[in-house]
Amino acid sequence: MSRRDELLTVLQVLDELGGLSRRTFYRWRELGHAPKCIKLPNGEIRVWRSDFAAWLDTLREAA
Repeated sequence: MSRRDELLTVLQVLDELGGLSRRTFYRWRELGHAPKCIKLPNGEIRVWRSDFAAWLDTLREAA
């Protein structure tokens, strides 16, 4: 994590993935296929942009 890293909301992640549905994202989480997430004390989920980018890189390698 760098100083310029930011926490993305689930909606921001879905948007970056081209409009993926929230249901699909949470299903991926259940299956362990989603990027690393942080659950805030209020129950909301966030993703560090650096973790999201690293997760996308793993998909590129698998393709």
